[in-house]
Amino acid sequence: MNDFGKVAVLMGGFSTEREVSLASGAAILAALKSKGINAHAFDPKKKPLSGLVNENFERVFNILHGSFGEDGVVQGALEALGIPYTGCGVAASALGMDKFRSRLVWQGVGLPCVPFIVLNDNSDFSAIEAELGLPLFVKPAAEGSSVGVMKIKQAGELVKAYHQLKQFHGEILAERAINGGEYTCAILGDRALPSIKIIPATDFYDYEAKYERDDTVYLCPADLTEKDEKHMRELTLRAFQALGGRGWGRVDFLRDDNGQIYILEVNTVPGMTSHSLVPKAANEIGLSFEDLCVEILSHATLG
Repeated sequence: MNDFGKVAVLMGGFSTEREVSLASGAAILAALKSKGINAHAFDPKKKPLSGLVNENFERVFNILHGSFGEDGVVQGALEALGIPYTGCGVAASALGMDKFRSRLVWQGVGLPCVPFIVLNDNSDFSAIEAELGLPLFVKPAAEGSSVGVMKIKQAGELVKAYHQLKQFHGEILAERAINGGEYTCAILGDRALPSIKIIPATDFYDYEAKYERDDTVYLCPADLTEKDEKHMRELTLRAFQALGGRGWGRVDFLRDDNGQIYILEVNTVPGMTSHSLVPKAANEIGLSFEDLCVEILSHATLG
């Protein structure tokens, strides 16, 4: 038995991704218990984080998605409580949750990002539609699981979508549609796992395709050449390291019709449900879901 002490699986929380987090947490909890680890569910929506200290937890497996769990807030709280936790630290979590500022970092170190424009009340929406081309995507910069992502197909729709999305926290981004394929590559420790090509049956890889449908196709290994696979894994590590990432995560990519690869975003607390991508990549290298959870937990740290 691994001597991790009493482990809290931090799940649920307050964000729009609460249900996904609960599903991920339930799967992780069962996996850790199957390995003889003294693991317990802990939902900060039901009791304060001070309960982690009061109940003598020694380590946290953080699977809170979205705001509070993935944006550096809970990481800072755990630092203050002195409890080691899985995943990225405060700064990397905050940057990773913010699609706008993470792209600024990547552009600063010369990494290829999906072309985008930040929207505001004074934007020339018609000019942006013309510059990026139609169709294009519009999304809140600080949400995950494709929450709020909309595909704009007709001229004049962007301004309407922008006003609908203003309810969300953070900037609203319009970005060019890149249609040569969507890919993802997971990080475990200091290595990138095999890439996965995602082929949704829906118009794009939205919340429904991610969590509710069983007809999304995942190719692992993907359809990349050996050279492109190596390039994507290198980009994965460079993108993650540029933000100061650690432990585990996932970087999503788009590929255009000419084979050019663009970084879309990073996920510092990826999903761990039956539909999730990191377990699929781990399975490709012979790592079971249970062993994957233990491996992630083994990287828990402070600071």
